[in-house]
Amino acid sequence: MAVNGSKRAVRTYQKVAQKMLASLDSGEFPAGARLPPERELSERFGVSRPTVREAIIALEVMGRVEVRTGSGVYVLKNFKAASDNPREYSPFEITEARVLIESEAAALATSTISEEQLDELAAALDEMIAENEAGDLTSEVADRKFHAVIANSTQNRPLINIIQHLWDIQENLPDIKMAHQSVCKTDGKKRIEEHRAILKAMRKRDTQAARITMRNHFLRSLDALHATTEKRAVEEIQKQLTERRERFSLNRIQYTADQ
Repeated sequence: MAVNGSKRAVRTYQKVAQKMLASLDSGEFPAGARLPPERELSERFGVSRPTVREAIIALEVMGRVEVRTGSGVYVLKNFKAASDNPREYSPFEITEARVLIESEAAALATSTISEEQLDELAAALDEMIAENEAGDLTSEVADRKFHAVIANSTQNRPLINIIQHLWDIQENLPDIKMAHQSVCKTDGKKRIEEHRAILKAMRKRDTQAARITMRNHFLRSLDALHATTEKRAVEEIQKQLTERRERFSLNRIQYTADQ
């Protein structure tokens, strides 16, 4: 399953998936129930049938539905713990997960990637360069496409789904998205060099080099994330100190003439 390169399309199916999740959580479609056909869901949400399919795939990745060929889509019991809420994940947790998973995915893909997929990888890098030259340093379209090609090249569906899920979390949770964008702004040129190094390693079919270059790419992201977070923490402390100084300033205390 390819990761969608269009930000607009991604947002559409994700919105539909969220609406469908709400229906599942409300009990409208209890565990064991079969969802309405694609045509009905398409009409209900005012989207195309391919968008409905993408939303169903997203629910399947979450473990909320099961697609039974020739029968339909069935609701599964939600075994996810209440505390396991993606909205509670930190940018550091997401980045750490991507370091571990995507580094190994790059190593695996090095031995399975086709020449056509290497060309797709190069094309995605060219798109990233064009975005940088246009001053759009925070765009994730080409970046996601680049990582999606590598994920798809592993030919391992669970791994592909996990990587897509991590991207979905990153794009849909404001705090994580903002943190990622702040990292992208730090050094657009370095970001391009890192992706170029990954492509070079994969063209050489060098498994270890692919693993290391992908890992280094994320390690720099972690370092930049630390710097960004620390800067915000300092700014917040300074803000609190300023507010306290103003709150307890003698200038705010008015004295009468006979005091």
